[in-house]
Amino acid sequence: MWQGSQYIGMGKDFSNNFPVANKVYQEVDEVLGLSLSKLIFNGKIEDLTLTQNAQPAIMATSIAILKTLESEGFNIIKTLFVAGHSLGEYTALCATGAISLGDTANLLKMRGIFMQESVPVGVGAMAAILGLDLNKVKSLINDIKSDEICEIANDNEPNQVVLSGNRSAIEKICKSAKSLGAKRAILLPVSAPFHCSLMAPAQKNMIDLISKVNLKKPTVPIISNVSANPTQNPEEIRENLIKQITGRVRWRESILNMHKFGVRKTYEIGPGRVLCNLIKRTVNEIEQTNISTIEDLDKCKELVNV
Repeated sequence: MWQGSQYIGMGKDFSNNFPVANKVYQEVDEVLGLSLSKLIFNGKIEDLTLTQNAQPAIMATSIAILKTLESEGFNIIKTLFVAGHSLGEYTALCATGAISLGDTANLLKMRGIFMQESVPVGVGAMAAILGLDLNKVKSLINDIKSDEICEIANDNEPNQVVLSGNRSAIEKICKSAKSLGAKRAILLPVSAPFHCSLMAPAQKNMIDLISKVNLKKPTVPIISNVSANPTQNPEEIRENLIKQITGRVRWRESILNMHKFGVRKTYEIGPGRVLCNLIKRTVNEIEQTNISTIEDLDKCKELVNV
């Protein structure tokens, strides 16, 4: 699951047809003290896209779909690893029983609020650099003489790196990226510069919440965003969640490690198939399936009782 994949009506077919899915939305509504499900199913996209709404909404939809799969016979314990991109890491931990649904929803809501409050609107920006690998993007950053923040936020796949930092520095990078052979340099429609040192205030605010949350050993090892390695150690996971707020999402390395550790098939559970596409462009030998709608259940029969 990926912030930006949200859309009005996501998960509604599951909620209407499967009580276990509807129960997930009801619990999240109760914990947050607002009708997030109403916003997800029938609200305005501008409101759903607000970071403090989008993060718990995408998580809730992904867990609702997972609970549906489990009610049909899927056993997550049979998988080798779980992983999630940024907010998806929280969803993966919820899926494995490491963090309760209510605590996950609350953490993501507050994470979104703290991230938005860290940088005034217009000061920060993010950009996707397409057609350059990580090392070339690093050299691009080094060539830009600036006292402002410009850091690698996401190493998504061999030819897609996302930058985050002060808007003026990011804009300079975008203008000069083609000189190194970039196909495109695109400013992203985000409300804050995630996964860079400008998020330090959010990180500071989240330390207390993450430190106090009841975090258990996940039933399945999780591939950490910041280390790209699997772990089931609750305290290591807790520390990684704190680091992740300002740190790089090492998704390309995560996929390479999954492949090295024997993964040959992945399932993206939740709205969209962004992660499937990133996996395909990183390791083509890994088969990808996304499960976003009820119709998708038919293409994952092999998940049942595996």
